[in-house]
Amino acid sequence: MSFRLPAAVHLAAALVAAGAPPLTAQQPGDTVRLREIVVTATRLPTPLASTASAVTVLTGDELRERGIATVAEALRGVPGADVVETGPFGGTTSLFLRGGESDFVRILVDGVPLNAPGGGMDLATLATADVARIEIVRGPGSVLYGSDAVTGVVQVFTRSGRGALEWETGAQGGTFRSRSYEARVASESGRAGFSLGWSHFADGGIYAFNNQYRNDVFGGSLTLLADARTSARLSARYTDAVYHYPTDGLGAVVYRNQYQTGRGVVASLDAGRFLTPRLEGRLLLAATEGSGRVDQEPNAPSDTLGYYAFRSFDRLSRRSADARLNLHAAAGTVLTAGAALETEAERSSTLSLSQFGPSPGSLAVDRWNRAYYVQALSEPGRRLALNAGVRMERNQAFGTFFTYRAGAAYRLKATTLRATLGSAFKEPSFFENYATGYVTGNPALKPERATSWDAGVERELLGGRLVLSATWFAQRFRNLIQFTFAPPSPGSPNYYNVAAANASGLELAARVAAARALSVTAQYTYTRTVAADSGFDGAAFAQGQHLLRRPAHAGSVAATARLGSRGRASLSAYWVGDRADEDFSGATPARVTLPAYLRLDLAGDVELIRGRSAAPGVTATLKVENVLDERYQQVLHFPSRRRAVFVGVRLESGR
Repeated sequence: MSFRLPAAVHLAAALVAAGAPPLTAQQPGDTVRLREIVVTATRLPTPLASTASAVTVLTGDELRERGIATVAEALRGVPGADVVETGPFGGTTSLFLRGGESDFVRILVDGVPLNAPGGGMDLATLATADVARIEIVRGPGSVLYGSDAVTGVVQVFTRSGRGALEWETGAQGGTFRSRSYEARVASESGRAGFSLGWSHFADGGIYAFNNQYRNDVFGGSLTLLADARTSARLSARYTDAVYHYPTDGLGAVVYRNQYQTGRGVVASLDAGRFLTPRLEGRLLLAATEGSGRVDQEPNAPSDTLGYYAFRSFDRLSRRSADARLNLHAAAGTVLTAGAALETEAERSSTLSLSQFGPSPGSLAVDRWNRAYYVQALSEPGRRLALNAGVRMERNQAFGTFFTYRAGAAYRLKATTLRATLGSAFKEPSFFENYATGYVTGNPALKPERATSWDAGVERELLGGRLVLSATWFAQRFRNLIQFTFAPPSPGSPNYYNVAAANASGLELAARVAAARALSVTAQYTYTRTVAADSGFDGAAFAQGQHLLRRPAHAGSVAATARLGSRGRASLSAYWVGDRADEDFSGATPARVTLPAYLRLDLAGDVELIRGRSAAPGVTATLKVENVLDERYQQVLHFPSRRRAVFVGVRLESGR
């Protein structure tokens, strides 16, 4: 590199490193991009062909064209990903990646973790309106990201300004009394660019009463190029959601005054400067502040028997600073050394009202974490790419912990071979460590641990129009935290590091571009999960049996076609095989099997008026979810949405 390179070149490199999509990602094509520059796998802009990890890239433009409004829905078509939702819009939504637990995936927005301390994450409110692209890295990511990145990392990059001032706005309505609105304005010129956006979604739910949902998201970014060597990107996102739900933990529709709220801010500053032509310094400052409330008021004035009301409030915060140096030692070789400091805090209170009197509880805890990591990337030849890294974690709660990762990619003309090996960990949640009252936490808990490996092959055929890939993976989870209703002695904790599980499987994917107007992507995943040690009798980990809510077989197909010069249509099919769940409605928990299901979604749009410099373009949109009106459950006793139709209109500034 040279300080004399044009400023535009440095800006492009800085935007990629800070999360802005490369221009090639904005061109029409498949949702799953196999030829792409990716950032999340190495925290450096790296060609996907030189990345050892299994990575899937989803572009925001293609997701919106397919009518996909949430990140959770986008992830349904990713190999190895199982998304589980409790029925209506706004219901708790979990991600199981490669058979791991739902808190084993680190979720990032512009580098900021959304996970609660200990890994928990509800994807229900994460919308795609301001998404530029999503990168999904499968496999351990603790070397670069620390806790939670056990089975993978999902990073959402928000949109930046591109060129002259542009704006867009849209509205949509349909089944379940749903309605959504969004607006965005953005621009980029010279050394600065900005983007501001807002989206609103609301609906009436699928139950007869008390099932309203509302979600508002405000977001923006500011990108600055101080000079040819220095760049910075500031981004922020605010979410405000309210979800009313009449169901209890068994899915019974009984509560008329129960609801939960969630509000949160995530913000990041990612800045970098080339100190010399070969040495780059980068600093990422990140903050997450969130609050949530659960309020279960009495159903009526006469509701005064048993435990008739419950209220809780919690506030979570994560703040971190991550500084690293990237030394471009030689052509194709980059050495990274970094240090990170993070603080986590939770303040919560609960109140149960019953005929026996009120039962209050509270929790006020915090902890810090320091980490040091190194990574080496090298391409000793035109065909071979190598990476290796190690991290030392020093946590106030559980002490020192080491993780490692290594991988290789080898390219032979139209074939690429990949392999990785690594370890990862997840810290306990605050509740598992410090809970009091009906449940007693265990301050002596150790991190949950995992070791994993994968090996894959990718082959291009028909001049690159057809791409096939296969990846085999295997993982061992140890020190899993298990809950018991019957601790060894009175006053003993309810949580212990006792359980163990294994997961392995095969991910198959295909992408075909039959013509400029048609593309098809498909994926199938076989996952074998088994509990190696249940820890306690009656635990969720039943020794020798499959893990809950993780199907052995799952797959999807997405086809996108351009209809003339002004129309587009897409058809998405999601098939999920049988999977185990647990029924707690009887005297003792009973394991049950949820049947397989197939869901078809149809989406399309047509350009009614083509935008001109003096007039906006107008596009009509249509989406039909669950076209076949399939009846199915992703969680036992919580029926999923039936057929739904959504119609809308979108206006865009002329070009």
